[in-house]
Amino acid sequence: MSSDGLVLGIDDGTTAVKVAMFDRRLRPVAMTRRRVAVAHPSPGRVEQDPLEVLEAVVDAVAEVLEAAAGRPVVACGLDHQGESVLAWDAATGAPRSPIVVWQDKRGAEAYDAVDPALLARTGLPPDPYFSAPKLAWLAREAGPAVRLGTVDAFLCDRLGAGSGTDAGTASRTALQVLGEVGFSAELCAAFGVPRDALPAVAPTAGDLGVLSHPRWPVDLPLRARVCDQQAPLAGAACVTPGAAKATYGTGVFVLAHAGDRPRRAPGLLPTVAWEAAGRVEYALDGGVFAAGALLDWMSATLGLAPDAAALAALAAGVPDSGGVRLLPALAGAGAPWWQPQARAVLAGMTAGTTPAHLARAALDAVAHRVADIVEALGGVEVLRIDGGLTNDPLLPGLQADLLGVPVERAGADATVAGAAGLALVGAGLLADPRDLAALLPATQRIAPRLDAVAREARRAAWRTFAAAALELQ
Repeated sequence: MSSDGLVLGIDDGTTAVKVAMFDRRLRPVAMTRRRVAVAHPSPGRVEQDPLEVLEAVVDAVAEVLEAAAGRPVVACGLDHQGESVLAWDAATGAPRSPIVVWQDKRGAEAYDAVDPALLARTGLPPDPYFSAPKLAWLAREAGPAVRLGTVDAFLCDRLGAGSGTDAGTASRTALQVLGEVGFSAELCAAFGVPRDALPAVAPTAGDLGVLSHPRWPVDLPLRARVCDQQAPLAGAACVTPGAAKATYGTGVFVLAHAGDRPRRAPGLLPTVAWEAAGRVEYALDGGVFAAGALLDWMSATLGLAPDAAALAALAAGVPDSGGVRLLPALAGAGAPWWQPQARAVLAGMTAGTTPAHLARAALDAVAHRVADIVEALGGVEVLRIDGGLTNDPLLPGLQADLLGVPVERAGADATVAGAAGLALVGAGLLADPRDLAALLPATQRIAPRLDAVAREARRAAWRTFAAAALELQ
């Protein structure tokens, strides 16, 4: 295999598709992105156009392949927005539904038909965030002769590799028993999801087929397929037990590597990290469902700033939130509370409150919610951070202060780098995901500045507010 070969990473995120080309040391060669629209047709419903997402992937890959300049692409990795699902025609591949995004609440009643003891075997709480209730809704609404699955399965089917997914993604559906690999016939029957309509479950890294499109000058050897929160776990080099990362995007997702056996912790999700190099590895996961989405809403809908970046800059103009507090539950409250019906609460405003105070309250809220999850994990000595919001100069310092431990910026874009890195493992160019640690060092370390007394005072005030806000629901 060519020593000058390139590896491609494709990241299907909630609001953007990113594609990056790396050399075999995971040094970036080229990168591009395409925005994709997210629709909110009614309260609790969040959708995307599957063909818009497919076209964004095709177009972004075509642009990046131009940078290859004749060098061979030796591996490709695809990550995707894990719990989002859709239906498509089994014969033609045409979408038979929108993409029902992970934030969508439809189908929640499907849990009523599932024995709680059976659901407990998945390790997941009864929250519509997971795929099974959405798939149950699609199974009723989409009609016969359909395939059902996550976005990776749809993209792979349309691009020639067949309808497939990995054990990490399957573990996010509530249709896979914790500690097993593959969709459970018993769980599928309980939710009313036809098992034969679901994608095949394959290892995360390995020979997964070939992606092709008439607009691309070469075919792409698909060597990794992974959920978009497990990908940055690899891309932030959190590849040994206890290493933890937080990815700040539409939401914030905190994952800690848990080794080769599933581990449970109150309020957190045991999940498959990846199946690679002949081994299944696990993680503990906790999610904040509105972070970038919160800033987008405050800027675009409330009109506080031209965009999310400008809102974050506004927040830096005040020393604190002026007593304003915000529970960022625009899409329910995730870990460690798991209250899907919770709504956002804004409190503490006075006649002197300014847009800058509201913006600062939003950043404070995101940092506190991440701290809630890291505290539930326990034992985190340093947190790797990545994602678009970490480009804000204020947020990483706020996060370190509230955690009382350093935060480290991941090097390259950790999500797309993680997909590419796992593709190197799948292609046999790396022996093991642990080898990624040498290729993906942190670029900056930010130490906490608050002393322990001040930090605990802030955290105690937050806990009091959050408990009161959740009681209002």
